[in-house]
Amino acid sequence: MPPNPDAITIVYDGDCPFCAAFVRMTRLRQAAGEVRLVDARTPDAAVQQVTEAGYDLNAGMAVLMGDTIYHGDAAMTVLAALTTPSGMFNKLVRVMFRSPARARLLYPPLTWGRALTLRLLGRKRLGV
Repeated sequence: MPPNPDAITIVYDGDCPFCAAFVRMTRLRQAAGEVRLVDARTPDAAVQQVTEAGYDLNAGMAVLMGDTIYHGDAAMTVLAALTTPSGMFNKLVRVMFRSPARARLLYPPLTWGRALTLRLLGRKRLGV
């Protein structure tokens, strides 16, 4: 069955423990309806769509909503707006990333931490 075109698709690195925990912990389905999670290490059309649009998934996750792709800090801002206000983790995400300026400031250290963690765990970067 093809994916629902109205679903929100999140493309993330399934080998990154932080990325995987983030998509598990946010309560997006409660607030946004159908959410499709796609591991960027799988041969999925969403992964291809993001990379063909010129986005580097090593530099950040992507959120696909309709014909629009949000990448990196913009993706986090969209996800923060879509999370429910319940739960400590979701409240923290909303506070940290609902402001685009704050997300631009906070997101790069997250990508650096991801890269370091993958290296320490002996996991390869995406596309390598």
